[in-house]
Amino acid sequence: MKAAGLNKVNPWTLGNRLVGFDPELRRVWIGGQRLHHGLTGAAVATASLAQFAARRTEASHAIAWALAGGMLMVHDWKDRGVWFRRGSQTD
Repeated sequence: MKAAGLNKVNPWTLGNRLVGFDPELRRVWIGGQRLHHGLTGAAVATASLAQFAARRTEASHAIAWALAGGMLMVHDWKDRGVWFRRGSQTD
């Protein structure tokens, strides 16, 4: 059995310094900033509702994307306190 932390992957070993990925912890970084499901969900839901308000999409599409964004936020709700925290959050 391997000791915890000995095989920790540097997120930049899988990526191009713009986008990083840690396959063990299933975390993604963009430009050094950790990307949370909740933050992504908030962006998706907001964008879909803005598209609907601007009459650039049908209601059914806007609702589907808003629900998808909402599900991402629900999935990551336990981390809501750090969704917008700056930095890599590698700890």
